[in-house]
Amino acid sequence: MFALKKNYYLIIQSIKDIDLSNIKKRYKFTIIYRNNSKIEKITDLINFRRFCKKKGINFFVANNFKLAIKLKADGFYISANNLSYKKPYLFNYNFKIIGSAHNIHELNIKKVQGCTEFVFSRIFKTNYDYKKGYLGILKFNNLTNLTKNNLIALGGIRFSNLNKMKSVKCKAFAISTEVKKKPAKIINRLF
Repeated sequence: MFALKKNYYLIIQSIKDIDLSNIKKRYKFTIIYRNNSKIEKITDLINFRRFCKKKGINFFVANNFKLAIKLKADGFYISANNLSYKKPYLFNYNFKIIGSAHNIHELNIKKVQGCTEFVFSRIFKTNYDYKKGYLGILKFNNLTNLTKNNLIALGGIRFSNLNKMKSVKCKAFAISTEVKKKPAKIINRLF
């Protein structure tokens, strides 16, 4: 069985986390480059960005506006704990803006920052000690109906529970940890 959605977001920490040759469908995938620690060569990032463009994969940069401009990214990703970006500053560039949120308050902040889509986290239980609680499918669907926003599900989505994503009311979902563990296996299931 496949989890068919309009788009799939793959959150990576390094360009080495994913092999783009595994992605066969054009314009269905978006890569969010979220590197907080390791500095990669700008030439490698530019080549990766070019390959994404060639394969029809959208490329977003998280929390580093200067890097997004330098790489000519398709969009900008604002994490939930990042409150520094202001709406007028971001609209000077032709970026699609996605924001991350964990609750309604953060969701409202992301609206003020000019986000058009919202990654809402944790739909399923995760194994992280410091991240407790999750919504589940029913609460996520109720939240989608209540807020009338373009929510993207994130958190705890694994190869084993991918079929459950069919009953989630969202046009897209994001995968982070599973991309690093089983990239080819998970990408093949998304068609």
